[in-house]
Amino acid sequence: MPRIIGVDIPKEKIVEIALTYIHGIGRSTSNKILKIAGVEPNTRAKNLSEEQVSRITAIIQRDCKVEGDLRRDVSANIKRLIEAGTFRGYRHRRSLPVRGQRTRTNARTRKGPRKTVGVVRAKAAPKVIKEG
Repeated sequence: MPRIIGVDIPKEKIVEIALTYIHGIGRSTSNKILKIAGVEPNTRAKNLSEEQVSRITAIIQRDCKVEGDLRRDVSANIKRLIEAGTFRGYRHRRSLPVRGQRTRTNARTRKGPRKTVGVVRAKAAPKVIKEG
């Protein structure tokens, strides 16, 4: 199983798809990296030579922001929005959709499972039966 930038990529998949297992690399970035490295995109990851893996690794380190650095930047950007008190920061803080989606229905991924909200009524006083 080849290891690139500290991530084990699946050996049975073609390299074009296997590189997308690295956080921050999608299909188009993967294809650009492989073109620069001179690696055929349809090659299986298990068939890559050590030299090809080292070329791919060097290109990713040089050109792309991936894994820990990318996650750190994203969380720093969100923290900046929250501290600045922007509307987007407010939505992040409240765990609500940030990009203008509706919340009356849907938004379950962001809001989590439904919490039933009911009306709380005071207990009714016992009925007093008047005689007479």
